[in-house]
Order: sequence, then structure tokens, then C-alpha cells
Amino acid sequence: MTGNIQLLSDTLAKAKAENRAALIAYLPAGFPTVDGGIAAIKAVFDGGADVVEVGLPHSDPVLDGPVIQTADDIALRGGVKIADVMRTVKEAHAATGKPVLVMTYWNPIDRYGVERFTEELAAAGGAGCILPDLPVQESAVWRANADKHGLATVFVVAPSSKDERLATITAAGSGFVYAASLMGVTGTRESVGEQAADLVRRTRATSELPVCVGLGVSNATQAKEVAVFADGVIVGSAFVKRILDADGDETAGLAAVRELAAELAEGVRRVS
Repeated sequence: MTGNIQLLSDTLAKAKAENRAALIAYLPAGFPTVDGGIAAIKAVFDGGADVVEVGLPHSDPVLDGPVIQTADDIALRGGVKIADVMRTVKEAHAATGKPVLVMTYWNPIDRYGVERFTEELAAAGGAGCILPDLPVQESAVWRANADKHGLATVFVVAPSSKDERLATITAAGSGFVYAASLMGVTGTRESVGEQAADLVRRTRATSELPVCVGLGVSNATQAKEVAVFADGVIVGSAFVKRILDADGDETAGLAAVRELAAELAEGVRRVS
């Protein structure tokens, strides 16, 4: 492995060696501003996150719930561009030395140009990309360019995915597998449920890639529940909500996401 995909793999392996799940946080670029978003990512890392996913705001985020939709809308109204996403990745990685991925729908990459996007992401120090709506069977061009630049290609699997389909997806992916804990859009939930544990078990039967669970985790108790069976715990809406709840007070927002990261980092430690 080359590029920052190795850093991502090493980070996940280190968490496993410490008998815990990795904490993976999600925050959109440009939210609440480009500079504010970079500061928020640094705060989340400072609180204890191992990896951060930088969201590329989209006008029609069909897989995202109302909290992330609101953040994306704020970022887009602020004029966020792909260049700002790359800057966010670059500054967050440079300041922390930790792995930073981009999570995006396929259309913006397709319009921007696959070769251009992968080249710029690698140059920014990005570890890879999570592509929730790119079908594996249509991903050859992306994967060729990602491999060329040492970037991970993270695909999303869902409880509805059949075992044969899981094998196809995991064979094409790299870095880790993003396991959606339930059907539906992103957002906090009262319970993550047993579907996630079953999905992780079935996914692991097809691949040696780490399996990280997202959708619905919002507090330390849920993080601890998921950390029992997953290699990583992914949290997004809960971080975004903390910034929204700060209502424009950047200092309060940064303190809130740093505090949440610290609580979740404690939760992902499997040892009681």
C-alpha cells in the first residue's frame, strides 16, 4: 500500500491492538464556514477521534437525514467548492498527522473529473474516499485512479445486502468497509440494534478488511455497544448537531465537539 491509505490501515490496526474500536468522525466541509469546519475537525481530533471523514456538501444528499442536510445547506449557501474540500483535508491532515477521508456522492466527482479529483485528494494528504452511491460494477475508472494515487476506496454495505453481494463489494474495496447499521438515512437513533452486529459478522466472512459501523451512533453508550463487534464506530450527525446547537458561537461549538469526541473515545474502548 502507498500514500495515506497506509496511514489509515495502520491507524485501524493500532486501535485493534489496543483492544478497542477506532473512532471515526464525520463533518461536512464549509460548515459552519470553511475555516470553522477546519477548526471543528481539529477539535474532534484533539478530543480523541482516530479518523475524520470530510463531507463534500451536496444539494440533494439523499442518504443524509435532516441534521446533515441542514449543515450541507449552510455550507452550499456559503459558497463551498471542491477546492475548499481539498483545503480542509490538507489543513486537517497537516495539523494532526491523522487520516482524513472524503465522503461524497458520485456526481460531484464525475463532473469534476475522476483523475483530477484523485490527484488533488492525494496531493492534499487524503487517505481515500467513501462513495455511498457508486455501484461497484461502475467503479473501475475510479478504483484505477485511486490505486494510482494510493487512496482507499470505501464502499457502503447495508443490512439488505445479500452475502454474494457483500463479497463483490468487499473484494473491490480498500481501507475499510462502511457498514450502515440500519436501513434509512443518517441521524441519531435510540438504539443501533442487532442488525448491525449481524451485518458485521456477514461482512467479515467475505473479507479481512476492517468493518466500521455508522448511522445512528450518537453517544458513548451506543459507541460502546457497537465497539463490542465492530472495528470502528462512525459518528456524524451528533457532531453536526453540537455545532448547530451552538447557534453561531464558534468557541462553544468547538468545545462541544471536542467534548463529544472525548466521550465517544472513551466509549469505543471495549474493556469495561
